[in-house]
Amino acid sequence: MSRPDPLRPRRSRPVQVAEAIKGWVVEQGLRPGDRLPGEAEMIARFGMAKGTIREAMRLLQAQGLIETKTGPGGGSFVGEVSTERAQSLLANYFYFRDISIDDVYALRIRLEPDNAAALAGRLTAAQLDELRAILSRYAAPATDAAEERAQHVASLEFHARLASFAENALLGFFIGFLAQILTDLTVFQKLYSQPNHQLWREGRDHHIALIAALERGDAEAAHDIMLEHMQLARRLMEDQQAVVLKRFFAD
Repeated sequence: MSRPDPLRPRRSRPVQVAEAIKGWVVEQGLRPGDRLPGEAEMIARFGMAKGTIREAMRLLQAQGLIETKTGPGGGSFVGEVSTERAQSLLANYFYFRDISIDDVYALRIRLEPDNAAALAGRLTAAQLDELRAILSRYAAPATDAAEERAQHVASLEFHARLASFAENALLGFFIGFLAQILTDLTVFQKLYSQPNHQLWREGRDHHIALIAALERGDAEAAHDIMLEHMQLARRLMEDQQAVVLKRFFAD
């Protein structure tokens, strides 16, 4: 095991062993689904007691990095943390922090135009069709608050799906994470109490124009369309939030 870093807080032995196991998995080039050594080999390899090894494995299993299977052919295997689970865990960090619409859009405005530009001319026909299929879910203006919220969630799914196509995995992950935060705000804080046709019309027009720019490989247009879309969406959502707060305090 590696020597502890004196600048870091002292960690328990199971945590240290868990980190060592992760490092060993990377060194060995193991991939999700690959079998891990048995408990006896782990004890010998890392020089720790059975209880410490078991607790380290439980920690890794809780993190989604190890999967345990029982029965014939069972054992411990390298796991893979899904994007959804990683975003959910990260969202827990912000759960009790005051995150505003402006906070989210301050990042979206910086990230999403660059991602759109990078993807121009690089998407497959199937990927473009996926975006069009999501777009079809808000082809007409909403008729009530429930449909309005569903359409807004679908429009955020459009952005999350586009982000999932990013060649830069970090960029794609954080754009998708921001879209998930806005989805949660939309559903749980009920930002939409009645249809907002301006937001629907201009947002949909931007998405249509964006798909066209992506398809023809026009990176500059894709960047500018996404930037304009983000700026408009921030302004309209802040206006919508102000209406909700005004109604709340008036009750």
